Amino acid sequence: MTHPLLDHRAEGPTSAPPLLLGPSLGTSSALWDRVAPELSVTHRVVRWELPGHGGSAAGLIGAGATVGDLAGLVLALADSLGIERFAYAGVSLGGAVGLHLAVHHPERVDSLAVICASAHFNGSKPWEERAALVRREGLAELAENAPARWFTSGFTVPELVQDHRDADPGAYAACCDALAAFDLRDRLPEISARTLLIAGRQDPATPPAHLREIADAVPGAALVEIPGASHLAPAQCPQAVLTALRAHLGGGAKRGMEVRREVLGDTHVDRAQARQTAFTARFQDFISRYAWGEIWTDPTLSRRERSMITLTALVAHGHYDELAMHVRAARRNGLTPEEIGAVLLQTAVYCGVPAANSAFATAQRVLAEEEG
Repeated sequence: MTHPLLDHRAEGPTSAPPLLLGPSLGTSSALWDRVAPELSVTHRVVRWELPGHGGSAAGLIGAGATVGDLAGLVLALADSLGIERFAYAGVSLGGAVGLHLAVHHPERVDSLAVICASAHFNGSKPWEERAALVRREGLAELAENAPARWFTSGFTVPELVQDHRDADPGAYAACCDALAAFDLRDRLPEISARTLLIAGRQDPATPPAHLREIADAVPGAALVEIPGASHLAPAQCPQAVLTALRAHLGGGAKRGMEVRREVLGDTHVDRAQARQTAFTARFQDFISRYAWGEIWTDPTLSRRERSMITLTALVAHGHYDELAMHVRAARRNGLTPEEIGAVLLQTAVYCGVPAANSAFATAQRVLAEEEG
């Protein structure tokens, strides 16, 4: 029996790095309308809907639900789309889901952006009271006051307010239950994903102090405060949010350079950087961002395994200068001279004896230099 999934909208090429976008309570994926299309140029963007919001079935959660339950639904959606590891950005409740995923499923989260959210949402009482109100009276009154909670004075997005009005009261109340029980403050130091916090300077629901608290606790986290933004920053200040997210999601170049140095060594990378010109700068950035920041950082294969594959590919194409560099890298990645020899012997069968002969000569020279 298949279980229903969260409703979602996917944009961008399926071959691009995946990015999941989470909504705020009472909104739909339309919250991301002025940000997601731009992000889909470089990412496979998947916007998901909360239960009882947009097209998601209300029965996906019930009374007493937790943020962990919502995170489980997000992982089930990702699994159904064939997405193993992803970047994640979420607003308010959607941000709480991101924090939960980063703490409890670190192997799935490549990077995290938490927008106008909190690690505790001011405790349980206000959410218990709101859940009771909604179960008793529905959403009409809350929807009427939504612009004051979501935006600065004089600004609104009628479509989002209508989404609030149209949400299922039972599912909305269950989401309130989840927020009431949520407190991850003591787990924040465990988060290992690259993390960005975005605060709306005028946000009354999750003031900047809540985002600063997370930034102070998560190792290496960055914090951006957006002047003029209230709680739904992607709708009110999309360009500022987009700028921050692009810089954050492009952090692969920095991580890629770190991995490049670890594998190839500082001497080689410094030499390559010194030779860089205005003409080659974009290519060097591409190598750092894509080859080293995305491929070599993928945990599916170990660095030892990647070295074996790389040696084989370089022999097959006769790239012996690169082969010398990657023989050194293979040693750095833990391969013994005997294992390197076994890889090159394998290439004699599948790449040809002349190619393997040249490869053995190159590798022998490099290994002799290492011994000397």
